[in-house]
Amino acid sequence: MTTDKFEITDEQRDYSSLGLNENPFPYSPVPSDNPEVYCGQDHVANAVSNTVSSVLSTGKSKHLVITGKYGNGKSHTLKYARSLVRDREDVLVGYVAQPGEGFLDVYHEFMYDLGFDRVQELAYEFLAHVAREHTETNPMGALSMKSLLDEGETLLSELVPKAIQQLSDVTKFADFARAIVHMVYEDTNLYAWQWLTAEGIRYEQRKEMEIHSALDDDTMGVRAFTALKNMLLELGYTGVFVFVDEFESVARLSPKNEQATLNSLRHLMDQNSAGLSMMFGCAPEVWQDIMSEYHAFSERIGREVSLRPMTEDHLKDLVDSYLDLASGEGVSVSDIFEEDSLQLILQSSQGNVRQALSICSYTIDDAARRGRANIDAEIIQEAIS
Repeated sequence: MTTDKFEITDEQRDYSSLGLNENPFPYSPVPSDNPEVYCGQDHVANAVSNTVSSVLSTGKSKHLVITGKYGNGKSHTLKYARSLVRDREDVLVGYVAQPGEGFLDVYHEFMYDLGFDRVQELAYEFLAHVAREHTETNPMGALSMKSLLDEGETLLSELVPKAIQQLSDVTKFADFARAIVHMVYEDTNLYAWQWLTAEGIRYEQRKEMEIHSALDDDTMGVRAFTALKNMLLELGYTGVFVFVDEFESVARLSPKNEQATLNSLRHLMDQNSAGLSMMFGCAPEVWQDIMSEYHAFSERIGREVSLRPMTEDHLKDLVDSYLDLASGEGVSVSDIFEEDSLQLILQSSQGNVRQALSICSYTIDDAARRGRANIDAEIIQEAIS
């Protein structure tokens, strides 16, 4: 009886024969949270840019759905757009990996993507906003507000009643206002966070914060989301961007739950004609069904744009962009991949971005192991066979 021997080593592979410092292609071609490369199709990039720019320039809400087959770049496009927008200080940006069982899950994932620290920072920002209006102090942000409170120059007992009242007036949701303000209290901020993220807390914990309602259904989720957005507009933000990936998973819900989810999203859009942008990534066949069966929702989406399978030019641009990450001397796609090898990658992947990147990653390693200076069709054929 023989046993196979596994050769495991942490020694780094040498890619110098290819003129590279490393293998720039992902081993698991799932888009990172902050993609370094975006070689999406121009018409899609333009649609995303126009949607974002419209919201930033006018303040009016605008929405977009990006359709495309599995692996054609929907997630990559959404994450790249998110990474560009969230660098701005005048917007709040959240990513939802998939819509879950209903709108409350969308709201929950959005809040979790923001995170405890960011929401607490918003609470301090609102206290600073109130302090500037009602006290002689002039805190210009969360840090200076926290500093004034820590040093005792301003007392929470003076600010909190005014903050709750003012935020209640702005949001029309007193329980949301109390939860936001309680984010600055050490004793109750975790309870406040659990309530704000729709995790659910006991009656006794709500009572301690004087919160009377439970945030436990889609209607309350829409109300809380709208309250958050209205608070942001009061603080001078331009708006909120929500990126919802794998939207096709709503089709796996029961017809009743699917309709409830889409209705909640429709209500959210109807109640927020300013300061909200939602972008969805969705499989084309599911989006077609939604458009035919749920007009009231699909009509709220300003535009649909489709990611198509790659052409040879798209593939060259994509490979070139990745090679730039690992080459200090400007190695181009034609230096490493022979023309017929690229055609074979395109043919084998059927223009699918994810599959093409997988083939590139495997063959770069294989060529480096052999000490090859380039990749021909033979290496590609061995990789895909």
